[in-house]
Amino acid sequence: MSRFNFIYAEEELPHRAKSVYIYLRDRMNAEGMCWYAVNTIAADLGFSRSTVKRALHDLDHAGLVVKQRRYRENGSCTSNILIVKQES
Repeated sequence: MSRFNFIYAEEELPHRAKSVYIYLRDRMNAEGMCWYAVNTIAADLGFSRSTVKRALHDLDHAGLVVKQRRYRENGSCTSNILIVKQES
């Protein structure tokens, strides 16, 4: 049984979101955290930047990822972290 069976069965989730989810799961650490770059995901999957952004929005809306903003000590933004939900 594949660890992705639950994502394949998600009928409401567009194929772009399924592809990005699998990509993120492949690159997350043991705690489920993933530092992502939209440009890198787009290049690796052959998607446009806007398609990746829509997919991330779809995944967030479905509760499969949580985006956490990170800030430097001076208050400026740095990279975001995605926490990827893992189903059994």
